Amino acid sequence: MDIETAPLVVVDGGAPGVRTKVSAGASEKTLLVLEAALTHSRFTAVVEATGLAKATTHRILSTLVDRQFVTVGRDGSYLPGPKILSLAGRALQHIDISAIARPFVDSLVQRSHCTIHLGVVNGDEIIYLVRADSDKPYVMPSRVGLAIPMHSTGIGKVVLGSYTDDELERFVARAGLPPRTDHTITSLGDLRTEMGRVRRLGYALDREENVPGLGCVAAPIRDLTGTVKYGISISTLMLEHTYQQMEAMAPMAIETADKISAALGYHL
Repeated sequence: MDIETAPLVVVDGGAPGVRTKVSAGASEKTLLVLEAALTHSRFTAVVEATGLAKATTHRILSTLVDRQFVTVGRDGSYLPGPKILSLAGRALQHIDISAIARPFVDSLVQRSHCTIHLGVVNGDEIIYLVRADSDKPYVMPSRVGLAIPMHSTGIGKVVLGSYTDDELERFVARAGLPPRTDHTITSLGDLRTEMGRVRRLGYALDREENVPGLGCVAAPIRDLTGTVKYGISISTLMLEHTYQQMEAMAPMAIETADKISAALGYHL
């Protein structure tokens, strides 16, 4: 069946008891047009992105508009329609980042031979959602559900690195910068300097700032909007690794964080 005559597969709205049949080619072309319409605002750009004929693209777009998967703005640009927004909302409600991230976390444990933490922002703190231990004989003093400060931890720092200067100042006014160890950052000026380093490098270090003798390197995880709500860290005993050795693991943390971000729907 050719795309010119094939009906569109829809989630609902069809006649009761009627089973719509569509060739694989037609389904693929429909999905190509839908994806292109949601990422390109103009018809010519949609045609170019799909590589389909103008007539075919127009027919599929018309059906998508009729079925409310796509809408057309006043300026003629394509926008997500009510059906897409409804489906997206349902999907977001069922996101389980722990399950999504687990394969990537386990892989990072095997590569680094260190304990891996994944945390999420909760107010002005970070909550551990995942902890995966290595084959080392020691166990980190952490647990899933533990709330930790943002200013003294690697995961917290990569989140704070996404804040504007004004947001950072408001954070300090709310949460303060209480010392956890002799190495904890306790002034706004020092925190701003540290955040500049985090933004420049794309990762953060905890240099025994939260718990004496423990350190980590952390990287930001972005949700589908690009917001840094999560972070992943490689944690170690400083008796086992130097700061330089710990920092050398940053590329592994960044690579894993980027893979998890992509799995959450974020695209560069």
